[in-house]
Amino acid sequence: MATATPARRRVRHVSPSTEADRRAAKSAAAALQRSFDRRDNGGETGH
Repeated sequence: MATATPARRRVRHVSPSTEADRRAAKSAAAALQRSFDRRDNGGETGH
């Protein structure tokens, strides 16, 4: 019983951290893609 409770707590704390990391990765990837798109389009001359 005692060993099961800390395990569950760890999982709960780990899941939100992974979700936050995934969101940060997605936002970072989106920012990189936007920067590359702007460079490919010529910056100001692009959309």
